[in-house]
Amino acid sequence: MKATRRRFLKTFGAVAVAGSVPLATLEARAAGLPDLAANPQTLNPRRRPGTAFHKKVSAAAGDLIVPVPSQANNGDEAQFPTGVANYTKGFPHNEFGEVDPVVYASYLAAVKSGKRADFDNLQMGGNTPLVDPQAGLAFDLEGIDVSQGSIPPFDTLGSPGLAAQVVEVYWQALARDVPFSQYGAQPSTQAAAAELSTLAAFRGPRGNGSVTTQTLFRGFTAGDVVGPYVSQFFVQPFTYGAIPFTGYLTSLPVDFIADTTSWLRVQNGQQPFQDAHPDPQIRYIRNGRDLAEYVHNDVLFQEYLNAALMLAAMHAPLNSGNPYDNLKSETGFITFGFPMVHVLVAEVIARALKHAWYQKWFVHRMARPEEIGGLVHFTLTGARSYPLNGSVLGSQAVQQAFKRNGTYLLPHSYPEGCPQHPSYPSGHATAAGAAVTILKWFFDESFVIPKPLVASDDGSGPLPYTGADAGQLTVGGELNKLASNVGFGRVFSGIHWRSDIEEGMRLGETVAIALLRDQAHLYGENFTGFTFTKFDGTRTTI
Repeated sequence: MKATRRRFLKTFGAVAVAGSVPLATLEARAAGLPDLAANPQTLNPRRRPGTAFHKKVSAAAGDLIVPVPSQANNGDEAQFPTGVANYTKGFPHNEFGEVDPVVYASYLAAVKSGKRADFDNLQMGGNTPLVDPQAGLAFDLEGIDVSQGSIPPFDTLGSPGLAAQVVEVYWQALARDVPFSQYGAQPSTQAAAAELSTLAAFRGPRGNGSVTTQTLFRGFTAGDVVGPYVSQFFVQPFTYGAIPFTGYLTSLPVDFIADTTSWLRVQNGQQPFQDAHPDPQIRYIRNGRDLAEYVHNDVLFQEYLNAALMLAAMHAPLNSGNPYDNLKSETGFITFGFPMVHVLVAEVIARALKHAWYQKWFVHRMARPEEIGGLVHFTLTGARSYPLNGSVLGSQAVQQAFKRNGTYLLPHSYPEGCPQHPSYPSGHATAAGAAVTILKWFFDESFVIPKPLVASDDGSGPLPYTGADAGQLTVGGELNKLASNVGFGRVFSGIHWRSDIEEGMRLGETVAIALLRDQAHLYGENFTGFTFTKFDGTRTTI
């Protein structure tokens, strides 16, 4: 670590870190101050700043040596310079949803420069602004830089992979109002499983080689396919202090922007949009629409704070590596106690979102499902011809959407459609991946959830879950499912792709691990690390 610190100081010795004081000067001031960890009986406040400096440098030096990976998109932006394969929502479009070429060129120039002024000077198609491109270029004082995280290129416009994702998101829109418990009995979900099973490029979970109604629309971790669709961390009882949890705000079964007029207004960002239709009843989450509405209105860290409160209410054990586990006269609170994890799930999300925004705006700029839905509609109606894979154009899901709405557009559950930032990765999923990693690190993930619950089909309340796998619902598996539920709620709404969720979760996990490694430098306790399971099933110790 000393060699690493020397490399850090050599690289940045001329940089001012406190007003006009160079780092080298600060290092000189800190030199000779004993490290308190080396002499714990010497508790002299005058010596602490030097120790604090060395710990911060050690953490930063560890982050510095993480290599910068390749940041490659799928190449569609170069292959289709009109922008039809990439995100253009909010800019002026013609009647087919094709972006104004002059504006699109200015947009790409702003991406290349990264300057706020260049983004602010872009011509918009309506009165809805772009959502914070500059966040993707923000730096941070903890964890790796946004340039040190990466996700793979998205499927190309004409690929079977994108076609499979399009088919899935159409089926999710068609099945929004089917209770999760009825997937095995409903024709629409049976048809969805059957069609997705025929698509070799479909990357969702399968059972014995086929998509089943048990694996349908679920996430990629082992815990996702066990038990009810909805995670226990949406249904278990808890309180915010003296405020009891009683259910969620949901919406009535009304779809939006499935006609060309409202669709084009949404593409141009021309408010006001159509009115929402809230359900006057408080409900538990029982179907895709309820899940979509939850992630329409959530405060991004609340579901993970809720999960921590539920775990405390059920007396779930902490990670066995907790340094206060066997002490008689002390217990953790600010460090290694519940306030620590309550704060960390929010803290890590602030970092994770910067990583997501960097990938969204400055690497991939992937089109949203509503934009690709326009390509599907205008190709099938003969107004335009876009190079979509044939498995989309011949899809039963797309044909069912036409029978229901009279267009081939993707029906949405939000009147405004997607937010005005690119699709890949999902910010919600990146936040989810980061926050549940913190929770898996902190708690004993092997603990089996006592008294599992499931929402009734009308969402009026929870019922005991008595499935044969009720005893297999562990903290780790249900936290993974929580992250997937949050991400796929955005897919159910029609605003994201499967890849947005899966790669967003993985990116969030990377951000959380980096933050935990940095913070491991700071503890005064005899902390040897917590071991937990990553999304890919491997074990790691931080």
